[in-house]
Amino acid sequence: MADMHDNYIGSLREIITNWLTSEVGKANKWGKYIKYTPDLFHLLIKLSADKTLSSNCKAKLATAVSYFVSPYDFIPEEFWGALGYVDDIALAAFVINCIMDEIDPEIVLNNWTVDTDLNILITDILNVAEDMVGKKWWDKLKDLVKT
Repeated sequence: MADMHDNYIGSLREIITNWLTSEVGKANKWGKYIKYTPDLFHLLIKLSADKTLSSNCKAKLATAVSYFVSPYDFIPEEFWGALGYVDDIALAAFVINCIMDEIDPEIVLNNWTVDTDLNILITDILNVAEDMVGKKWWDKLKDLVKT
């Protein structure tokens, strides 16, 4: 199971890296958030395996992970390429924020392996999420997670 997640994360990292080095990726204003797509997915997976989290938190994580890997989402990667991950990272940020409000945030922070302040990243993504995905889709994404 870990190999499957590692393969997905590695593939995702390659897709994002290639896109970020393309002219389209370099010019995209959401690239500074999209670059964290593999890391946010990895955090969701690590938190899903944490035995101290409640079933409510696990359900939220399962929703976000399922949304990430589903080819059928609001902004499909198949059509939009790496830009299609904006809805995935917006939902991930929303779920991570909800979980940090419910548990000791240190549990989440201890699972974050990137040298970037997770609190700032989550706040920044949530502040622009409606602009990234549109109000209609942002509202629908939040509705996927019962808080």
